[in-house]
Amino acid sequence: MRGLTRRWVYRDPHARNAGNTGNPAGGDAREHLPLLERVLEARGLTDPDTIQRFCEPKLTDLYDPELLPGADAAAQRLVRAVRSGESIVIYGDYDVDGISASAILYHIIKAAAPDAAVRTYVPHRLDDGYGLSGEALRQLRSEGASLVVSVDCGISAQEPARVAREVGLDLIITDHHNVDAERGLPDAAAIVHPRLPGSSYPFDELSGAGVAFKLAWRFATVWCGSPRVGESMQRLLLNLLPLAALGTIADVVPLVDENRTIASFGLRLIKQTPITGLRALIEASGLADEEIDSEKIGFVLAPRLNACGRMGHAAEAVHLLTSAAPAEAAAIAQHLTQLNRQRQETQRTIAEHAAQMAEDAGMTGNDRRAIVLADEGWHPGVVGIVCSRLAERYGRPVVLLQRQGDRCRGSARSIEGYSIHAALTATAQHLESFGGHDAAAGLTLRAADLGPFTEALIDHANAHIDVEQMTPTVRIDCDARLEELDFEVVKRIAALSPFGHANPRPAVRLTAMTLAEPPRQMGSYGRHLSLRLRQDGVGGRHWIRAVWWNGGSLAADLAAGMHLDAVVEPKLNAFNGRVSVEVEVRDVRVVEEGARS
Repeated sequence: MRGLTRRWVYRDPHARNAGNTGNPAGGDAREHLPLLERVLEARGLTDPDTIQRFCEPKLTDLYDPELLPGADAAAQRLVRAVRSGESIVIYGDYDVDGISASAILYHIIKAAAPDAAVRTYVPHRLDDGYGLSGEALRQLRSEGASLVVSVDCGISAQEPARVAREVGLDLIITDHHNVDAERGLPDAAAIVHPRLPGSSYPFDELSGAGVAFKLAWRFATVWCGSPRVGESMQRLLLNLLPLAALGTIADVVPLVDENRTIASFGLRLIKQTPITGLRALIEASGLADEEIDSEKIGFVLAPRLNACGRMGHAAEAVHLLTSAAPAEAAAIAQHLTQLNRQRQETQRTIAEHAAQMAEDAGMTGNDRRAIVLADEGWHPGVVGIVCSRLAERYGRPVVLLQRQGDRCRGSARSIEGYSIHAALTATAQHLESFGGHDAAAGLTLRAADLGPFTEALIDHANAHIDVEQMTPTVRIDCDARLEELDFEVVKRIAALSPFGHANPRPAVRLTAMTLAEPPRQMGSYGRHLSLRLRQDGVGGRHWIRAVWWNGGSLAADLAAGMHLDAVVEPKLNAFNGRVSVEVEVRDVRVVEEGARS
């Protein structure tokens, strides 16, 4: 089934006709279940214990950190280094996940030993590139470091690990990115990773910050000599959960299982954080008096931290979340807000240019199912975001690179069902380096190899991506009737948060709808639509206001009196002290009378 902009796919095919008054051919045994139960069942949540654990996560749901591969060896080595006064460097990545992970380990070490010789290091995105660098490790060793702990990077750093051994530097790697089975693991003192070969860890989708949090927890138990840590250390671990939630939500890992617990409690505690820099960031973002949910993290806080690494140096953001004093933290937080505005403008410019280039190069048709472009003027710190926008717009994987002399460096983003990491592995003969996971990656290649790489990647995409995959998909939990969307039901649906990857906001299909009024464009340049929908149902006619973000260009395709099916996300809207139910439209389908399905 297709709408105006998307393919409509039910999470559970059996849910299609449940509760559908517009389709008398229904008959699913669940059609009389309450809406919330139909939503839960569509997501595979059926037995009471599983539902309770999902809806009411507890800290006791977190797995023992001793089970995490490498965590025990890493914690033992880290405790030994702190107690013997060694110089320790936390080597982080420059995105929110790496920034948060760096701060987590810094705070746990400083709490255990305030005078510990620990500092952070973040490579410069533009000058140093992604991940561990042999050159940087040599420099850190020359400055007296004896132990380096990587966070959110390092699992593919075989050569830097060799350099560390060569110069007498112990290296602990903590990461969550894909393990390359063919290349093997780096030679390190310890590797902490949930997906190491032979791992039996119960959950393998932790973020880098999640891995760092579990190592911090194990460090605390080793430091205290008991699985039960003291009250002050226990309080600190709770205070670190908002940082772990920042990385977990921003890195778009599945918000299920352990990630859901981390995100839930981190969001619950974030407004009470004692971390000076995090408080300053919340204040500078205008969220001091608002509830902070996963969307506020993803669209307000995380972009500010990311902007630092994209437009400046992420070391500033790490300093904000570790050791910045109040006045300094406030100044840094304001600076991050300014950098984020610059990032937004740069992003718009590159996106317009890249879209035109892709269309001119014939990379937006069915015969070339990937976009690979390079330009000298593109800001390498922003191309990753633009990749995501173009992948969504054109429904295909996108690689955007900045050409720097005889090298090209940039980012890749993919679509559902196509692993960009697997694609880069298959075309690795044209690359100097790459790393990442199924949905996103970074890469470097010689400019002379750009042409062969482009054709090889497009050939791989053509062979592994069906045409149907290139139409964006909206996933539907179940059908619903408009009268079901009352305040209490929508409030209970909202309680399924935090929403994100693998736990998106519930979407339902409303059938037999009528567009009661002409669509009204709103927002800058009429980018959005306001709709008033009507459905005849039990007890008479029912009405609801609907908002279609970025649907303004479709106003001419809709007219009052049209019969529609609509995929919507029910929400509670608070305005002027009044809370009401409204829906956000994901897509609509114009239906002729007698043609409903």
